[in-house]
Amino acid sequence: MVEQFIKKIFDVREGEFKVSLWMLAYIFLVIAVLLIIKPTVNALFLSELGIEQLPFAFLLVAITAVTTSHFYAKAVSRFSLKKVIEITIISSIIILIGLGILLSLNVVSGVVLYFFYIWVAIYAVLSASQFWVLANLVFSIREAKRLFGFIGSGAILGGIIGGYLTSILAPLIGNQNLMFVAALLLFFCIPLLRKIWHIRVRKNGAFKKNKNHLNTSEQPLKLILQSKHLTYIACIVAVSVVVAKLVDYLFSDFASLAITDADELTAFFAFWFSTFNLLSLGIQLFFTHRIVGIWGVGFSLLLLPIGIFGGSILFLALPALSSVVVIKAMDGILKQSIHKSASELLTLPLPFDLKNKTKSFIDVVVDSLATGIAGCLLIFVVRGLDLSSFYIGILIILLVCLWLYFIYKVRIEYYKTFKTNLEILTDAPKKAKKIASTQTSVVAGMRTVFKKGTEEQILFMLDKLMEINDKRFADDVELLLEHPSNKVKKSALQNLYFLNGQTMTAEVSELLKIDDRELTIATLSYILSFAHKDKSFVFDVYLEDPNERIALAALFCLARAAKNNYSLKQRYSVRERIANALAQIKNHEGNKTYLQAIIKILGEANIPVFHTELNSFLKHPDAEIVKTTIEAIGTTNDLSLIQAIIPLLGQKEYRPSVLSAFKNYGPEVLPILRKNIQERLQPLPVIRYIPMAMQSFYSKEAVHQLLLVLTDKDLTVRLEVVRALSAIRSTHPQIIFNRYKVVSVIFDECKLYHETLSAMHTQIIISYRNRTKSRKEIGDAERDARSSLLELLERRLDAGLERIFKLLGLRYQQKDVAIAYEGLLSQKQEAQHNAIEFLDNLLTGELKRKLLPIIEDSALDVSSEEELQKIKHKIPSELECFKLLLHGNDLKIKLAVLYLITQQKEPRYLSVVEAYIDDLDPKIKSFALEAHKALTNV
Repeated sequence: MVEQFIKKIFDVREGEFKVSLWMLAYIFLVIAVLLIIKPTVNALFLSELGIEQLPFAFLLVAITAVTTSHFYAKAVSRFSLKKVIEITIISSIIILIGLGILLSLNVVSGVVLYFFYIWVAIYAVLSASQFWVLANLVFSIREAKRLFGFIGSGAILGGIIGGYLTSILAPLIGNQNLMFVAALLLFFCIPLLRKIWHIRVRKNGAFKKNKNHLNTSEQPLKLILQSKHLTYIACIVAVSVVVAKLVDYLFSDFASLAITDADELTAFFAFWFSTFNLLSLGIQLFFTHRIVGIWGVGFSLLLLPIGIFGGSILFLALPALSSVVVIKAMDGILKQSIHKSASELLTLPLPFDLKNKTKSFIDVVVDSLATGIAGCLLIFVVRGLDLSSFYIGILIILLVCLWLYFIYKVRIEYYKTFKTNLEILTDAPKKAKKIASTQTSVVAGMRTVFKKGTEEQILFMLDKLMEINDKRFADDVELLLEHPSNKVKKSALQNLYFLNGQTMTAEVSELLKIDDRELTIATLSYILSFAHKDKSFVFDVYLEDPNERIALAALFCLARAAKNNYSLKQRYSVRERIANALAQIKNHEGNKTYLQAIIKILGEANIPVFHTELNSFLKHPDAEIVKTTIEAIGTTNDLSLIQAIIPLLGQKEYRPSVLSAFKNYGPEVLPILRKNIQERLQPLPVIRYIPMAMQSFYSKEAVHQLLLVLTDKDLTVRLEVVRALSAIRSTHPQIIFNRYKVVSVIFDECKLYHETLSAMHTQIIISYRNRTKSRKEIGDAERDARSSLLELLERRLDAGLERIFKLLGLRYQQKDVAIAYEGLLSQKQEAQHNAIEFLDNLLTGELKRKLLPIIEDSALDVSSEEELQKIKHKIPSELECFKLLLHGNDLKIKLAVLYLITQQKEPRYLSVVEAYIDDLDPKIKSFALEAHKALTNV
């Protein structure tokens, strides 16, 4: 009963409860001991030496911590964490027994009190620091995020029990006997530590795996300064400790003035410490997990300084013990609950060996140095200038402002560290190929290519030259007219029109002798470009040329020139000439180049009477003819022809030609393509390629049209739309997307993913159960049918996850989302954990609340029964599962469900099948009838 309650409150999953309970018990004992010895030693110190000595004690704590940190760092580098913790516990037990004996002999005063005060201050931070380093080793990042709240409640409980125990027992058995009680409680930490180490650390090999990654010669301070993340953590610890000591000073000062008896003062401190811890426990149980989990580490860290800030304002207005209690309450309540959990999560993305070497330094040395700084402030500023407590309140407010600044900075570094971890774990920053640097200029480099480059290199450079139109290359391009490649000659001619202002008609005319249609067209186009008003002379000469190749090239140029020139069209009877050329096709049967030339002329002319002829060539058995026809249709720019080439998108060999034709049409084609998707004017295999075609425009209009089909009922079409939008965002980030629409679709995708995941888990559980059954009970056909359904569901989950992440890339930075997605798909568990935590910091609000549970479930190994038990959502029955899947729009899954029902032959599914025997889809209807027949013949 208690176990189930704890699991529900703190999200403790299978296999985690025992070790979490042991860790809780461990920190409970450590803090309980602290709350026994701290009030006792504090009360003795204040009673014997007075409040005036407290700042000096702060300074001595700092000096001692710095001195011992060197030896502690060496111990951590040389010995295992387990051994270091055991030595710390045993040493503490000996000191507690010694203190108890000295108190019994009544010889505790002066130097001895300073020693014990300093030891208690160091024990308070060192023991807790060692525990949290151990916790980081015991739990993975994902486990820590869920379980630190539960484990942290052990520390609060320890504070409550320890404080109230001290409050009750101090007057009854005396302070000396309390030390023996504390020593006994601390002793039980040793077997707990060994149990935890054996079960989680040694068994999993985690310590061995993470050990010695750092250079052991490096000092903790150097490691901290090398990391911005650790530096800001250290700054937060330092400022928070200084503030806490100033608050502690105010609390002790006002309390000692109001209460003069040592035992009563001990009871006062113990009561309030315990009360603070009791309130802190309530927050830890009901708020910490929600606040840290939903609002994140950054927001959670803000609550404590803001609370102290508010209490300080109250103190300035009403400087009394009650106001100081409020400030101390903010510190005591929030520090051990929300702030503690958030602070420990700050180190999650750091490697264990780095944490092991630096965390104790920060928690002990930085804490103690900050204590010393607080002492200096009190000695040299407050007491030296004889300032009233009012100025301590002012000082606290100023320090809180600095504290808030460091929280802002560490939040940025926390996010960056997760991102860096993911990049390292997934090898995201691919090493770019090193390009040999040369001293030659770009111009010299291009000229070298024109002289010595391969055909492909020259053609590429000529294409680039068309974009920049640099006349310095005119002579170089002119020389390319003598290049052996006809493609190079053609491209050079096209460039020369823009580069050379003087006609070279006589020289270029020699190129007409080369038997290459494309080059002939380019040559005639060049000649016509310099004919200016006397173009008719060129047509008169070449249209009647005895060489058919030249004559057809001239007709092509005429068709292009006369497209928007009615007088030219009439003068040369373009329509009749094309009709005559078409009639000659029969005489050129088998001559593919002649047919291609005619098709290109039809495209350039764009005369409606020839459109039927043009469309007929799309059915030609020769693929090259079909490609030429597609290109010709694209040249027409006649939208009435577009519908004829859309079906060819489904064929891989024609797809590039169709896409090129769409580009010729321009953005006017986008609404037509969108209509084909929405109204299902093409078969699904064709429709699935339309989003890619729309993407190729990379424009705002393309985004607008794609968003209109973003919620298409077919999941594969939807995936292609999302991919298209993602590609546009990647190359054209300046285009604005409708974020509200995107987030709305993400929510729909989350719902669908959750439904699919539930159905899949149902099938996996049934599959597990069926493994123990004989073949007589479960036939091979049924097993195969269920395996097929599982495979389809797994594919649907993968596609769903891809859609979600590509949609997230439209809402957030694509690079960040891509890194997280790659980490989530990684086989490395550490990469998955980092990805989830990275997303936890990236996502916000409702999007985070809905997405994170799905992402966590996607990281589970559903082939493992142990992992399957960790699933939190309700798993439907098989009947509910079938209804859910059949209600969707995935044809393959519907057929797989009906086939599985057929093989199961369970009459209870009859009502489900009957709903689909009259389905409009012939395949579903056929499968439903088969299933109905199988169920009724049982």
